[in-house]
Amino acid sequence: MKPIALASFAAPLVLLAACNPPQDETVANEVDANETALNEASAPGATPLATALLANADGDARGSADVTESAGGLTVAIAAAGLKPGRYGVHVHATGACTAPDFKSAGGHWNPDDREHGLDNPKGAHSGDLPNLVVGSDGEGEISYEIVGARGAAEGGLLDGDGAAVVIHAGPDDLMTDPSGNSGDRIACGVLAAPADG
Repeated sequence: MKPIALASFAAPLVLLAACNPPQDETVANEVDANETALNEASAPGATPLATALLANADGDARGSADVTESAGGLTVAIAAAGLKPGRYGVHVHATGACTAPDFKSAGGHWNPDDREHGLDNPKGAHSGDLPNLVVGSDGEGEISYEIVGARGAAEGGLLDGDGAAVVIHAGPDDLMTDPSGNSGDRIACGVLAAPADG
């Protein structure tokens, strides 16, 4: 038997891969980035500073959020469910109130440093601005993001006198436009509160 030349098979495969990129490379890249951030930011065994159960205007569960504190700042981890596939703006809002149907009771984005909106805005970002949440075909999506330098219960911190909330919007955040990135209506909300002692 003659030995098979593997190089003759490799070239067509390389060409095939180059001609067939993922159909939605932007979404694929965002999913990869979110998964990497979630894995890097997760601190096994860490006790959350605050948690929230997310629900839509009808009270249907739409996921949960946890906030943990470290020397570097606060990490917000969100696990969403029951949503249509796509990209969603998600933010930490300044007031711990989620009154349906529009959740406007949560106020604006958490912004103790009085900046403009958007992670890509040179005058931003709000402390409550997060990357877009990418939801897959199973209706689920996860994101984890560290808000560098943010404080929990200290003066100007997340859990001040009127609390805070996590809000999911109907559309993607353009990460630039003040005050909310053109992310649309508020479709789910959860009040952040210190976890009950178990």
